Amino acid sequence: MCAGLGARGRGYGLMDLPGVPKSPIVPGAILYDLANVGDKDWGEAPPYRALGLKALADAGHGAPVRHGRAGAGYGARAGSLAGGTGSASYVTDDGIAIAALACVNSFGSVQMPGSDAYWAWPFEIDDEFGGARPDTAHAIAPEDWGAAKMDPKLLANTTLCVVATDAALTKDQARRLAVLAQDGLARAIRPAHAPFDGDVVFALSTAARPLPDPAPVSLTRLGSIAADCLARAIARGVHAARGEG
Repeated sequence: MCAGLGARGRGYGLMDLPGVPKSPIVPGAILYDLANVGDKDWGEAPPYRALGLKALADAGHGAPVRHGRAGAGYGARAGSLAGGTGSASYVTDDGIAIAALACVNSFGSVQMPGSDAYWAWPFEIDDEFGGARPDTAHAIAPEDWGAAKMDPKLLANTTLCVVATDAALTKDQARRLAVLAQDGLARAIRPAHAPFDGDVVFALSTAARPLPDPAPVSLTRLGSIAADCLARAIARGVHAARGEG
């Protein structure tokens, strides 16, 4: 990925001088998959470089995001259910777009105990992950985690997330957006943030439109919506991985 961006002249330029290339900076996170089956005798040419370059080449072509068993979510597990890749978005009344992408390989469960309803059901739009609703008398015991993994292992669970907006954000505002969006994990997975999980949320801005004043209020609003989108993305990814999306 870095090589592909460098070839396109994309990256951070410490100084703008002829002949001095920019340095691409690409944050990284993984769902560990080296201990599964398959031939890993790659020698000096592991497949990840080619996969990164293909992802870069495909970016910006307007193709829909593949949900379920696709991308980094391929082969993932969400509790005891199949995990996967999901996305969700929202456009505010004043035209600001917020989107989330999640690759779900969580320790916790995404569905309510004894129900087909997802924990994220209150935030669902247009039955995007099945429309199941819990019984109105459905009470949840504090220690009932439903279909969580019963054999948790360190370094074996991760939910990777990205939230994005077209509102222009400073570096500190983007960090706050990521902090606010973290709530989406707790809205969609129970339990979340366990010692067995390696969750992360990246935030980015295309800076296509100004952040409305007052900025702190607008940022809080976008962060709350980003958390909702992230919860929806998590449920959509698992729903699709189960062959129902």
